[in-house]
Amino acid sequence: MKLKKLPLGIYTLKKIIEEDYLYIDKTKEALDLITNYTYAFLSRPRRFGKSLFLNTLKKIFLGDKELFQDLYIYDKWDFKKYPVIHINFAGDFKSMDSIKETMLSILKFNQKELGIYCEESLSPTVCFDQLIKDSYHKYNMPVVILVDEYDKPINDNLENIELAMEAREFLKSFYEIIKANDSYIKFAFLTGVSKFSKAGVFSGLNVFSDISYHPDYGNICGYTKNDLETTLKEHLKDVDLEKLKNWYNGYNFLKDKIYNPYGILQFISNQCMFDNYWFNTGTPSILIKLLDKNYYNILDLENITIAKIDLEVFDVANIKLDILLLQTGYLTIDKRIIDEDEILYKLRVPNKEVSMSLNYIFFQYLTKIDRVSKNIFKLFKYLKFDEIEKDLTLLFDKLPHQNYKNNDISNYEGYYASVFYAYLASAGIRLIGESSSNNGDADLVAFIEDKIYIIEFKVNKEKALNQIKEKGYHKSYLDKEVYIIGINFDKKERNIKNFVWEKISTNTIYKAFL
Repeated sequence: MKLKKLPLGIYTLKKIIEEDYLYIDKTKEALDLITNYTYAFLSRPRRFGKSLFLNTLKKIFLGDKELFQDLYIYDKWDFKKYPVIHINFAGDFKSMDSIKETMLSILKFNQKELGIYCEESLSPTVCFDQLIKDSYHKYNMPVVILVDEYDKPINDNLENIELAMEAREFLKSFYEIIKANDSYIKFAFLTGVSKFSKAGVFSGLNVFSDISYHPDYGNICGYTKNDLETTLKEHLKDVDLEKLKNWYNGYNFLKDKIYNPYGILQFISNQCMFDNYWFNTGTPSILIKLLDKNYYNILDLENITIAKIDLEVFDVANIKLDILLLQTGYLTIDKRIIDEDEILYKLRVPNKEVSMSLNYIFFQYLTKIDRVSKNIFKLFKYLKFDEIEKDLTLLFDKLPHQNYKNNDISNYEGYYASVFYAYLASAGIRLIGESSSNNGDADLVAFIEDKIYIIEFKVNKEKALNQIKEKGYHKSYLDKEVYIIGINFDKKERNIKNFVWEKISTNTIYKAFL
């Protein structure tokens, strides 16, 4: 059987269908959306299929029924033809002049497509208003508005807060035109990476329903387990699906666990080689800037709980690291918690690809060391504890003196633990930071095949190992091969002072002090 071509970099449904590319049918979600909403907003990380879904909606509203012959929606929608305004943000957004020029260029393209003329002297906002009204009157049909990456002029300038806020105010007035033209509109849909607060852009978009974390639309973008076992089955015939799941699955938008579609397509295209495909498409420079402004204990990222309302107050002038990481795909929802009248989200890193890559960024930031050795994985796997100590001692020896200058960071366990965590995670070791037990939280738990390592850090104290045993951090894992490790740091030497480990079993405790 001939395999369908992979739609790498293709975001138009017409090309995918007519040229026989692989397509995951999302028209059930599309039908539900356009049946139940007039105004909707969807936030998803980059490279998650937003543009293709938007283009699918465009073809539905343009009445191109023949494209949907083998798809869910084919016999369930009337396929009337509506005038469609499609705003796809692409271009130069590094100044307000370029933002306005790009917007006018996008609107002129829509004018040409719809056969509408706008005066050259009009502002983007006035031109948009005229385009909606004139399209309605020309076609005697309500207008459909589709906006892809509505927030790109802001996100492209998050390192220039003044310009980002100016772009926010411009977009706010631009999008208010949609609300003002309600009587002329059939349907409007916006996609983006971030949802900025109702005090910002969304104050002009308060008619829009946010479906980003609505369970009915949790699978609206991305691939599901069922997609891999059906549509993608032949492409993944000889692949270890459990390993694939660990690498690329794990995104949770409150329905099924989702695979990143870009990562899966690149994985197949690259002869099923595991690599950091999605992460390498964008460098989180704003993340580094936030780290420079504030000290973060990286272990805390595994134990973040936010309130749903926190997502409503995210804005250009109030960027929080945890919300930014969630909206951009470096964190995802672990579970939703209903606490009396409040909705909470517990967050986690979605998969191995993100964990390795994100922690490599953290490691570079914390240590100023450019390359990470993966040798530490083998040292843990084969229980080379003397070599582990030497490797870690050498690592902390390499940390530049500037890391400690004009601060008291060497006094804090969190700094050493963060370096240690980022080092291990970027080498591909599965970790849990601040792992809870009945008597408190272990600093770190590492999982390597059938072995578990419980690690505690102390600065200028000698009781790291004792604390694990006294608090019983290891008791939850006694059905496994468990090793406990105590690491004491000397704040003056800024390195490991004492490294002690023991093997724990249900019957015997084996001690070895290095």
